[in-house]
Amino acid sequence: MKPDFEKGGGLLSVILQDERTGQVLMNGFMNEEAYQKTTEEKVVWFYSRSKERLWKKGETSGNIQIVKNMALDCDSDALLIQVEPKGPTCHLGTQSCFGDDHFNLQTLEKIVDRKVENPEEGSYTKYLTDEGIDKILKKCGEEMTEVVIASKNGDREELIDETSDLLYHTLVLLKHQGVSLGDVEARLEARHGENLSYKVRGEIEEW
Repeated sequence: MKPDFEKGGGLLSVILQDERTGQVLMNGFMNEEAYQKTTEEKVVWFYSRSKERLWKKGETSGNIQIVKNMALDCDSDALLIQVEPKGPTCHLGTQSCFGDDHFNLQTLEKIVDRKVENPEEGSYTKYLTDEGIDKILKKCGEEMTEVVIASKNGDREELIDETSDLLYHTLVLLKHQGVSLGDVEARLEARHGENLSYKVRGEIEEW
C-alpha cells in the first residue's frame, strides 16, 4: 500500500513507537516530501503545520529517531513508525510526549546503559563497572543464591525482590559484555519459531 495524502489534505498522521519497549513516543504529521526523506534517510522527518516547513526530529536536540519498521493502517492515511530513539523524544525532556509511566526491562536496560556511558559519582552501576567483571559476576551469583533461598523458603515477596536484583545485575553484566536484551530476545524468538527452548545435555528440548 502507498500512503494516501489526499484524505488528510496532503498530510499523513504519524505515530512513533519505541521498537524495543513498545512505548508510544509521539504523534506528528508528514507531507509527501517528509515521507520520502524518512524512507530514504531512515531517520524521521515531519512537516510542521505551525511553521509550514519540513523538520527533522532531533535537528536541534540531536535526539534523532532511527527508523526500524514502518506500517500503514488499513485506510492508508495513518502511519506507525517503530524507531530507535537517540535520547528523549519529547521537547520537555521525557522519553515520551505521553509521559514516562511505561516501565519494563527495556526501560531498565536504558537506565543501565545511561549510567555506564555517562557515569556519575555515587552511582552503584558505576561502582560495579569500575570494579570489573569479577565483581559483577560475584554479585550475579549472590543474587541467584538469594533467589534460590527465597524460593526454598516459600517467601513470595522476597522472591520478587531478589529476582528484581538479579535482573538488574544481569543487565549490568550484559552491558559489560556488549550484549543487549535485543540480542537475547532475538535468540528466544528464533527458538520460538523453531518450537525450541533450551539445551539439556547438549540436546535441544521443546518449549
